[in-house]
Amino acid sequence: MVLAACTGFVLYGVLTGGEDDANPDRRTPTASVTYEITGTGTADISYQARSGSGSATVVKRATLPWRKTVDVPLGREPIVDIVLDDQGGEARCTLAIDGRHVQSATASGEFGRAACSGTLPPPDVTEG
Repeated sequence: MVLAACTGFVLYGVLTGGEDDANPDRRTPTASVTYEITGTGTADISYQARSGSGSATVVKRATLPWRKTVDVPLGREPIVDIVLDDQGGEARCTLAIDGRHVQSATASGEFGRAACSGTLPPPDVTEG
């Protein structure tokens, strides 16, 4: 079921991904968001990136430390979730919007969880 959903999102991205790039006037305004996870070991990470559907990108058993900078559409909430594996440990997520630190949180212990989120301004409704 999850595989089918992931395949659907990938196909949607492939089929619609070039539309905004081909027509600059139709591009959705975005902000640069940097997600960073510090610590050791591995963790499952999900984060919001440029997606019209608002779906999250999931990275299973990512080796820490991990960092990703993406564009997130204005009006969407940038968020990164981390879940530690059964080995536990400690990991810290941080979120920066346009280079400014917004939030950090720490996960610890077996299957520890943490989330960092922020707020982007709504898109300018006067744009074309």
